[in-house]
Amino acid sequence: MRVKPILAALAGALALARPCHAEEPEVPEAAVVRVGGHYDNAVGTSDAASQGTITADLIANRPALRTGEILEFVPGMIVTQHSGDGKANQYFLRGFNLDHGTDFATYVDAIPVNMRTHAHGQGYSDLNCLIPELVQRIDYKKGTYFADEGDFASAGAAHIRLANSLPQGLASLSLGSYGYLRGVLADSVKAANGTLLYGLELNRNDGPWDLPERVRKYAGELRYSQGSRDDGFDLTAMAYRNRWNATDQIPLRAVESGQVGRFGNLDPTDGGDSARYSLAYGMRKRDGDGQLELNAYVLHSTLDLFSDFTYFLADPERGDQFEQSERRTMAGLDAAQSWSATLGGFEMRNKVGLQTRYDRLAPVAIHVTAARTRTATVREDQVREASAGLYAESAVRWNAWLRSAVGVRYDAYRFRIASSIAGDSGRARDHIVSPKLSLVFGPWNKTEYFVNVGRGFHSNDARGTTQTRLPDGGPSSPVTPLVPTRGGELGVRSEAIPGLQSSLALWRLDIDSELVFVGDAGETAPSRASRRTGIEWNNHYIVRPGLLLDLDLAASRARYTRVDPAGDAIPGSLDRVASFGVTLDAPGPWLAAVELRHFGPRPLIEDGSVSSASTTLVNLRAGYRLRRNTSLSLDIFNLFDKKASDIDYYYQSRLTGEGPDGVNDIHFHPVEPRSLRLTLAHRF
Repeated sequence: MRVKPILAALAGALALARPCHAEEPEVPEAAVVRVGGHYDNAVGTSDAASQGTITADLIANRPALRTGEILEFVPGMIVTQHSGDGKANQYFLRGFNLDHGTDFATYVDAIPVNMRTHAHGQGYSDLNCLIPELVQRIDYKKGTYFADEGDFASAGAAHIRLANSLPQGLASLSLGSYGYLRGVLADSVKAANGTLLYGLELNRNDGPWDLPERVRKYAGELRYSQGSRDDGFDLTAMAYRNRWNATDQIPLRAVESGQVGRFGNLDPTDGGDSARYSLAYGMRKRDGDGQLELNAYVLHSTLDLFSDFTYFLADPERGDQFEQSERRTMAGLDAAQSWSATLGGFEMRNKVGLQTRYDRLAPVAIHVTAARTRTATVREDQVREASAGLYAESAVRWNAWLRSAVGVRYDAYRFRIASSIAGDSGRARDHIVSPKLSLVFGPWNKTEYFVNVGRGFHSNDARGTTQTRLPDGGPSSPVTPLVPTRGGELGVRSEAIPGLQSSLALWRLDIDSELVFVGDAGETAPSRASRRTGIEWNNHYIVRPGLLLDLDLAASRARYTRVDPAGDAIPGSLDRVASFGVTLDAPGPWLAAVELRHFGPRPLIEDGSVSSASTTLVNLRAGYRLRRNTSLSLDIFNLFDKKASDIDYYYQSRLTGEGPDGVNDIHFHPVEPRSLRLTLAHRF
């Protein structure tokens, strides 16, 4: 498909819209509701029932065991870990085991968090660089219906927006179980006609593991801004460094035999070292009824990750530890122009945008190691991956009860790989067109109805696009660079009951090529096409000022669509999620929050004969305001000390004394036992 005819047709369609100076249609003030300052999900503010915003108030009032759990504020999302706390989390949403981020796009302001062609896994999303106290809000979307969402966004996307200023400075110190220590210092001050915000975080943690985790984390942010969110600019520098030991998943048979305890390990030298440094510029400029947005960023990151999932299956003497290593430089530029117009007397809001990104990996490699010492190189690649996405969308209000949003995006990718494996070097390219459509009916009795359809995609690892040989010398065929996805959704959102925001969505998502965890390599590989269907019901209710209840329920079904004797169940696919939260932040000295989260069993192999158990956990926070600006809070994680799994896999591994073929077994990473954290916070 040629680019020029597409762009010409797109330009022609937009030319039909005559620029005008009529204001963009606004939702009447009485219809806009912010539930306790925690949500901006009111009727009339979104194009899908599964779209919304979480504000900083709720983030600050709920306990989180790990930084990455900030994404659990997205309804239906589960965040776990199968390794050390310096590694990206494991994510589950809409019937997906998203691994470390594939098919869910995450951004910190304009910077993509998902790393393509990553040493550990495609779409790797490490949020440990984030300081949660500096987050202003989280804008989330689910599905393939949004023209400004591209790679990795088929299941959904989260845009984590950083604050330009803080209402007060913050100094906090947290002490907890298992050697936990965390300190945060942050403030914003007026400087040179703008605002300068700074934040620093120091974190130490050994965890409950038999091998102390020895997390040593440093994070910092410096941000200068002028103007407003709609008309101004910001310049942000972020820095992050983390070192840790890891207790990876362990085989069930080793625990049942007493070889190791639940919090034990089989390779005490697993762990890693990660760093991330970024500089980003964002600008918004209003001109009458139009607005120009421009974002540019550059990022440098490094990772050395040591893992051993199969123990002595490949090497009975030294073990199977391997190192995944990369050195990445990433840069990007995003620009968008929006403006009001009329078409046949109907009010329109148009937007066109360009999103570019360039990744340079020098190198990305996998090495065989023993006790973190390299003994051989499996493969080492120099990768250049560039992409450009052009999108356009038009939102039209046809009458008082019907509006529509029509969009299309075009994405083009270029890959260049120089590999240590003969025959795997080369170039590849691909492109894809993704149309989108949303219809919104209402409101009637403060209730809206949604119909959404669209096409999306995810990119595959660049190394696979030119691969003709495997590391062991066997033949291989190149993978499809860009894999199409197709989704649809029927939804409703209502505020008919005073104080209650409720939404219901029925959805479906088809993927032309699934990504599946391969246990013996600790990586993902392309597999059969799949279909997921599900239902989500989200509720946020103000009982009275200062008291908020949340109830989010989700059920899904995930199956391969191509017949295979192995079965049609998708390993790791999540069938149900339930979360219930209570937040008390009323006037007076006391504050409290409790959160229950449940995620159901997952099939671990295709025929469904082996499954994980479900996991239900409760976290609690109780706090007291010692003075107007000083508070003391106690967080209790896993309140009832449940013995459950954060994640389970089923694959082949070999322990000392076992036969050369090893044993197929469940390998699990336990949830952490009950732990306490006490935080003293002062605002100044």
